[in-house]
Amino acid sequence: MGKRKSRAKPPPKKRMDKLDTVFSCPFCNHGTSVECRIDRKDMIGEASCRICQESYSTSITALSEPIDIYSEWIDECERVNNLAEDAA
Repeated sequence: MGKRKSRAKPPPKKRMDKLDTVFSCPFCNHGTSVECRIDRKDMIGEASCRICQESYSTSITALSEPIDIYSEWIDECERVNNLAEDAA
């Protein structure tokens, strides 16, 4: 004789928190002034500061988010700064 099968409840789904879309500018350090826009049709992502008018654009993939564009901009700024320090 076997036991009756109990109905196991599926584990609850984890909610993903929304990621930021507005960031602080690496040039003027003004908080919440950099806004990221994604053009999925042309596969271009752009981050631009409303205060100092600095901007950065890059090619994106289908999985790219605004935080990815901002992170690439920060990485590019660090790379350029390191090249300038090595040359001096």
